[in-house]
Amino acid sequence: MEQVVLLDDDGNPVGAADKATVHGATTPRHLAFSCYGVDDAGRLLVTRRARGKTAFPLVWTNTCCGHPAPGEDMADAVRRRLSDELGIRATELRLVLPGFSYRASQDGVEENELCPVFVARIAGEPAPRPDEVDDVQWWSWERFREAAGDPDSGLSPWARLQVPLLDALDDPLLAGARG
Repeated sequence: MEQVVLLDDDGNPVGAADKATVHGATTPRHLAFSCYGVDDAGRLLVTRRARGKTAFPLVWTNTCCGHPAPGEDMADAVRRRLSDELGIRATELRLVLPGFSYRASQDGVEENELCPVFVARIAGEPAPRPDEVDDVQWWSWERFREAAGDPDSGLSPWARLQVPLLDALDDPLLAGARG
């Protein structure tokens, strides 16, 4: 059973709960992460969440999202998800938005997460797990930015909130994706 770290309003751990029990109409605040993976050519790996996902099924989003297990190092959790979900590895990994937090709801399921954002240089050809990922595509940053600005694009609400914050950063990996 996968567990998530529950948080108080200040972002301090206050316990753990089974992941399957926390995502509902009112979700307790918990710890998560988002990762934007860029290959050596500067392309962003974009994923479409699997149809069977409880939260935001069939929504296009960043490379991967997930939850660290209680006591798990956040960077290790990101590497684990990249490998488990997509069959790829991070050759570089940086935390760029440590305090990103959001709430979003769709079809009676709420997300309520402190969700630090990472960027990674990724290696390997994606081999997505069908229970996690419906589809993968390589996009330019410009295409991703345009999707973030279009409320009808089908892009996840967290990615739409993260894009302007990422655009404001002077990060070499993102600069490569921006062309």
